Amino acid sequence: MAYRKTPEVLRRQLAAREHLLTRATDLVAETGWAHTTVGAVAAAAEVSVGSVYQHFPSKSALAVEVFRRASGHEVDVLGETLRGAGEPAARLARGVALFARRALQRPGLAHALLAAPAEPAVGQERLEFRRRYHALFAEVVREGVDAGLLPPQDPWITAAALTGAVGEVLVDPVSTPAPGTVEALVAELTAMALRCAGARTDS
Repeated sequence: MAYRKTPEVLRRQLAAREHLLTRATDLVAETGWAHTTVGAVAAAAEVSVGSVYQHFPSKSALAVEVFRRASGHEVDVLGETLRGAGEPAARLARGVALFARRALQRPGLAHALLAAPAEPAVGQERLEFRRRYHALFAEVVREGVDAGLLPPQDPWITAAALTGAVGEVLVDPVSTPAPGTVEALVAELTAMALRCAGARTDS
């Protein structure tokens, strides 16, 4: 008869995996992808290297899961804002501002997610998540155009420009954070996003 894991065993395994992912995410935010080795994660989590390999078959698999979890959370937060209450341009402004503030609050992690050198598997995940951001921006721009609140345009092209511009503007601030620049940067980035979509920014 095949062995079946009890609910308690499954709970402990999930908790151990979550603990490893949390410690690995902290390491990525502090030291970058290159220094987040299996050994470093094991030390940070206070477990053996073998324990890490019980949950993740390789450093690459661990890095991909860290990226998916962290980026997936950011996509979910942005999606909730862009699909929330209010006119499309207002939601676009709130979404860009929130994304920027969250990135600037944890710059090490944001730099790792946006642009830091990483293993090819992480690079592929980065492209996939850019597509998800792109789709969210396209959705809110299309809604504004359809309602006559934004000028006629190709929402997909505007969204591509927004996705690239927001990431590019944030790369330097999150790689070399400077104090006292957050709100000014957020204001400029939000105004740029509204101009890109053709929204009024004088009211």
